Amino acid sequence: MVDRLSADEITKQQENVPDWARHDAREAISKTFQFKNFLAAFDFMSRVAPVAESLNHHPEWFNVYRTVEVTLATHDVGGLSELDFKLAQEMDRLEAEVKGA
Repeated sequence: MVDRLSADEITKQQENVPDWARHDAREAISKTFQFKNFLAAFDFMSRVAPVAESLNHHPEWFNVYRTVEVTLATHDVGGLSELDFKLAQEMDRLEAEVKGA
């Protein structure tokens, strides 16, 4: 079981994922990824899927053409946990891989 992060812990964790925005309406973080085309966006999502599965933590995401919108939150704790920030860091790393590929 993971724990819900405090406001101070969230602020500290966000330093590692500065391009992710906090939601006003709910305790979550989000980012919009842009790729060169649909195949690159789908490649990104395909690379994220096994990471998410290994963490047993799955993103809320929406894909249209070359754009992937992602929101992360831990529903079990009703807010943000370390899992959200681990997955966000992995997604940033995978974005760089796809864009460099």
